[in-house]
Amino acid sequence: MALLRAQHQVVEGGAIFSDPLAVPITGRSADVIAQGARDFPQFAGIRQYIAVRSRFAEDTLADAVMRGVRQVVVLGAGLDTFGLRNPYAGKGLRVFEVDRPETQRLKQVCLKKANLPVPAALTFVGVDFERQSFLTQLSLSGFRTEEPAFFIWLGVVVYLTRKAVADTLAAVATLPDAEIVFDYGVPPASIPQPHRARYEAMIARAQRNGEPWRSVFTPEEIAGLLTRLGFSHIEDISPNVVVARLPLDREIKGGGGHILRARKVAASGG
Repeated sequence: MALLRAQHQVVEGGAIFSDPLAVPITGRSADVIAQGARDFPQFAGIRQYIAVRSRFAEDTLADAVMRGVRQVVVLGAGLDTFGLRNPYAGKGLRVFEVDRPETQRLKQVCLKKANLPVPAALTFVGVDFERQSFLTQLSLSGFRTEEPAFFIWLGVVVYLTRKAVADTLAAVATLPDAEIVFDYGVPPASIPQPHRARYEAMIARAQRNGEPWRSVFTPEEIAGLLTRLGFSHIEDISPNVVVARLPLDREIKGGGGHILRARKVAASGG
């Protein structure tokens, strides 16, 4: 995923989503990254989808910061760079990256090799999503459960069990004012041909790489779950809807990925 984010910067000039640290954190040169894109042209669609979901998440976060949110949690952060770039650090926005300890150790190595310092406003929180309460671990790391928070959860849901997905959303829903942006996959049977074949090939490729998809949802299932948990302001959209809002003349090929934002507002909130 990190390489695909970097490819978007090199091949498409960050047209959808600009991230000046996407290339450095990979430890590879722009030429090598561009060659990777030429060698695997079949990944162009997923590369652009990754850029779209990041753009939507950070645009939505910008709105949250404007209304006073000062905590953002990146669930399953991987080599995401927002915590390093954080344009709202001067406003007091703290970033908590939650991921598996082994993934965070790899990231620390990448940061050291790229000579990228860890900002004071960024905190790493090691969690096993299937076995630990991430809110408990967050609280131990300085996260304030009584204050509004924004959650970014990208590229993770499909790899978790349905129970783990529901438990994570339920945990976020315990906060008095929380907003979350995440993406999820729909059942292949709901995708029309020829997009379905590409979608199924992507799922099979993940299986071969040892990262099987464990859960998919219909939009109705996700909406029902979020509503039962008390979320409102639910917006479930396709990548092309996001692109249509931008000054771009392009279309994301393929299908199957949905991007969703939902907010659970405090009783006295708006």
